[in-house]
Amino acid sequence: MTPETFLKMLSDPTRLRCLLLLQREGELCVCELTCALGEIQPKISRHLATLRDAGIVLDRRAGQWIHYRINPKLPAWANDILQSVYRAVLDKSPYTVDLNKLKRMPRRPGERICA
Repeated sequence: MTPETFLKMLSDPTRLRCLLLLQREGELCVCELTCALGEIQPKISRHLATLRDAGIVLDRRAGQWIHYRINPKLPAWANDILQSVYRAVLDKSPYTVDLNKLKRMPRRPGERICA
C-alpha cells in the first residue's frame, strides 16, 4: 500500500468516519455502521468494499452479516496516521455524534440480532 492510496481512502468523509469507529470499537457489523452514520446499507457497504480492496480493512461473515475490522497488518506509518487522526477528532462532530448513535443502537450484533 502506498501513502497516496491510504490517504485517498481517508479523504472521503464516509470512509474516514467508518475507519474511526472501527479504530475505537475494534470490529463492527455493517448494520452498526449504517446506524451510526445514518446512511443506507448499500452506501456503507460500497465504501467498506473499497477499504477492503485497498487492504485497509478485513471482513468476516457471520450468517447474513458482514463484520469489518482494521487490518492488523497495516504498515506502521498507516497505523500512526490513523491513530493521530483518531486522537485529533475524538471530541469533535460528526465523530462524537456517530459514536453516540452507535451506543444507543438497539439490538446490536453482540446480542446476536441486527436491526
